[in-house]
Amino acid sequence: MYLYEPKYIAYYNDIAKKYAEDSFWERLTYFSVFLGKSILFLTPAVLLLMARFYKNQQRLLKLNEQKKTAELTALKHQLNPHFLFNTLNNLYSLALKKSDQTPDVIEKLADILDYMLYRCNDTFVSLQKEIELIENYLSLEKVRYGKRVQILFENNIKKDVKIAPLLLLTFIENAFKHGVSQELKEALIEININLENNQIVFYIKNSKPNASLEKREENRIGLKNVKKQLELLYPNNYTLDIENAKEIYKVTLKLLAK
Repeated sequence: MYLYEPKYIAYYNDIAKKYAEDSFWERLTYFSVFLGKSILFLTPAVLLLMARFYKNQQRLLKLNEQKKTAELTALKHQLNPHFLFNTLNNLYSLALKKSDQTPDVIEKLADILDYMLYRCNDTFVSLQKEIELIENYLSLEKVRYGKRVQILFENNIKKDVKIAPLLLLTFIENAFKHGVSQELKEALIEININLENNQIVFYIKNSKPNASLEKREENRIGLKNVKKQLELLYPNNYTLDIENAKEIYKVTLKLLAK
């Protein structure tokens, strides 16, 4: 301003004349002038900084989404493989006996594997499909344990909603491993699925064998796994209550339906 301002003071208005007659250092003391001129230079800088901040935020969001997807994929791949091996062993035994159950077991196992490998890759899937998976799983476990287990399964879902895949199956796997596999007498597994006020309510209870060694609930297969998935997919939108009593183990999970 000081160097390039024209010196035609006679043609200035009264306000401009007042500033033009002051020295450069005097002008610096006028806050309103300083602020007015600063805005001309600061506005582009602020806009550029905002654009850079937005770009960085978008990049971070994309990285976080990729990280979440990678974590969920890894968690899904940690499913208990014992079920598959035990089912194949049972299938081998049925084939040797030429049992009429063999084709049905093959069909249900194929459907389970097809669902796990190809039909549950989305972040959220149909709850009805998950229920079908659970029913197939329970059918195969009935073949495996026979009269050693009493299974009560109640499904009260009237409309289809979406849920994260394979979450519920983890709790059912745990119930069979810790409540049935070590039981010498008849074990009990009770499962209930409801939809209440747009919340999926899942309840499972299994008996605990007296002869089994006490194990910390954190060591149950997939429990840490499923907690991580809940934190990733249902932040502040779920409740998980676990009761580990002497004779029973109960889990109540409530999720916001998608």
